[in-house]
Amino acid sequence: MNGKKSSFIFTSESVTEGHPDKICDKISDSILDAFIAQDKNSKVALETMVTTGLVAIAGEVASNGSVNYQDIIRNAIKEIGYDDSSIGFDYKSCGIITAVGKQSSDIRMGVEREKDEDQGAGDQGLMFGYASAETEDFMPAPIYYAHKLTKRLADVRRTGVLDFIRPDGKSQVSVRYVNGEPDKIDSIVLSTQHAESVSQEKLKDAVISEVINKAIPSELMDKNTKFFINPTGRFVIGGPNGDTGLTGRKIIVDTYGGMGRHGGGAFSGKDPSKVDRSGSYMARFIAKNIVGSGIAKKCEVQIAYAIGVAEPVSVMANTFGTGIYHDEVISAAVCRVFSLKPYNIVKTLNLLRPIYAKTSNYGHFGRFDEDFVWEKLIKIEEIKNEASSLSKAKEFV
Repeated sequence: MNGKKSSFIFTSESVTEGHPDKICDKISDSILDAFIAQDKNSKVALETMVTTGLVAIAGEVASNGSVNYQDIIRNAIKEIGYDDSSIGFDYKSCGIITAVGKQSSDIRMGVEREKDEDQGAGDQGLMFGYASAETEDFMPAPIYYAHKLTKRLADVRRTGVLDFIRPDGKSQVSVRYVNGEPDKIDSIVLSTQHAESVSQEKLKDAVISEVINKAIPSELMDKNTKFFINPTGRFVIGGPNGDTGLTGRKIIVDTYGGMGRHGGGAFSGKDPSKVDRSGSYMARFIAKNIVGSGIAKKCEVQIAYAIGVAEPVSVMANTFGTGIYHDEVISAAVCRVFSLKPYNIVKTLNLLRPIYAKTSNYGHFGRFDEDFVWEKLIKIEEIKNEASSLSKAKEFV
């Protein structure tokens, strides 16, 4: 490179809990939690749609539990903050349609086995997990700070610091990387639903001072950082009144902001027998422990399954040239340290608990919560020792 610095800009986005798609994720996961609370072996696959004045849910359930869909849906909407028709949606008056059937016997046959440990994958598919040492939570900087902004938007709304903010909103953060490391934030786009009475000037000043400056470290911004606050000039009509929402439509927001690859499967509304969800959580757990152990600065893990088969058909760890061992060594170490059968993933990560509603907003990864076992650095010594030992084996020398 002749000593010349290489640079690029990478952008990620986040959305608030009041975004129509995220309302749907919250509803689907709240119903899932209600079933698991009664019957931890519930099999649930639920989709939600919201539009002006209406919520529709559909899907398949096999459970010994029984839930009140109406109450759960209305409570989830109320928790988000849609409690008056004047802000575009109202938990008290919205219509609700339910079309929930039983789980297919063909799918159930593929999952259930005589021995729990032989439980097959609920579907074919490929899952990715990613981790990077560039932030304290081992997440890529663009999505990390995009989530900080949308979470701060929710906080100032809920606490009344900015009483003209409404539940719907989006953020976008563009980070300049120099020689592969985050250097400065190049631009921030932040759009928030607001009361009609507030002026654009007041909103912009308040959002910069109370949201951006409180969520983003000052050393990451300078006089060249560009701010785009409600760039259309008006965002009064929001939520389901402004846009139809669907479960599982924000899969990049849910994961790594596009920095890591994605297998295509959404998470919300699915019980952990669905490897779309549990396999992705496990892949993140593995990648984070690899980076946390110090044997790589960033890592992407792929796991792939065939429906009804317990063992994955492939496992790969890619450290993008940052590993102190060859990727083949680290991949082999992964297979020795972690059991990737669906039953053992569920057991390792303690997934048969009603913990899913709180995953539905601000990312499933990079958040500290005692219930999010996949975020814990509890395998770093094992993976470090196994990789070191394997690196000396003759098949890798």
